[in-house]
Order: sequence, then structure tokens, then C-alpha cells
Amino acid sequence: MARDARTRPAELLTVRQVLDELGGISRRTFYRWRELRLAPACIRLPNGELRVRRDVLNDWLEERAEGAAS
Repeated sequence: MARDARTRPAELLTVRQVLDELGGISRRTFYRWRELRLAPACIRLPNGELRVRRDVLNDWLEERAEGAAS
């Protein structure tokens, strides 16, 4: 039986994948955005690595689209 979308685990992106999706911005820029609370919300794993949920990144990008309704 196929998993329901509500129970399917969210796709977690690495910082490198997020940087690539954002047009190849630098790691430094991403972490500066995090300090300024401008970056998409991240999840810190027990090993200290960061992940960004695919749906969170997509929503974050849509909120910043030029001409988007406020």
C-alpha cells in the first residue's frame, strides 16, 4: 500500500543542496542569512549537521518571489 502524503517523511536537503538550489550562493552567505534570520528554517541533526525540509525551502522561495502578494 502506498504511503499517504501526510505520513511520508519530508525530504531533507543538505546545506550544499540548498546552496545549489539557490543558484550557487556561498556557504558564508547562507550562514550570514541564518544569523540575520533571513534563511529558511533549518533542522539541526544530532551530529550537528543542518538540513532544510524541501517544503520549507519551497515556501521560503515563494514568499520571496517578486510580485508575490503580501
